[in-house]
Amino acid sequence: GGRYVHVIADGDIHTSGDLIKAIACGADAAVLGTPLATAAQAPGRGWYWPSAAAHPDTPRGALLQVATDEDRPDLAQVLGGPSDDPYGELNLVGALRRAMAKAGYCDLKEFQKVGLSARA
Repeated sequence: GGRYVHVIADGDIHTSGDLIKAIACGADAAVLGTPLATAAQAPGRGWYWPSAAAHPDTPRGALLQVATDEDRPDLAQVLGGPSDDPYGELNLVGALRRAMAKAGYCDLKEFQKVGLSARA
């Protein structure tokens, strides 16, 4: 028995590797605040205010500048590439597809059940 519960990964997802690990650990979705804030179409123009800093009455926390106007990639490049970035900050969906293929999975639900190992 049991009941299926949807899991959303939130926090410290900055690169494609972070997204892949979250999905492999069972997340159904991921909050991509920082990567999306870097996109040229983002309304914050490279600035990002994390949801952890939210407060109903007063702003608190840090306002982060994650990109400058000169180096903001297109949203399509952030999500689907192509990427010339060696740090994994572009082509998030393409990187997920590649990781799934390298691990031998073609179905996302099966990839969410991939065997995990802890490194000491």
